[in-house]
Amino acid sequence: MITKDMTIGEILRADQGVAPILLEAGMHCLGCPSAQGESLAEAAMVHGINPDELMAKIEAYEASK
Repeated sequence: MITKDMTIGEILRADQGVAPILLEAGMHCLGCPSAQGESLAEAAMVHGINPDELMAKIEAYEASK
């Protein structure tokens, strides 16, 4: 299960299918060093994205699998 406390790197290792959701949200640096240390919530705030809305999209994707 993906949570907003996981780092981007952890999320992508858990499910690479989340990458298009993150890219669409404007997180284009999925492989950068920050992706290994920033949580999804932190990265969302840096990019001006509501972390709860982003998590809702990820949860919808996970539910559709």
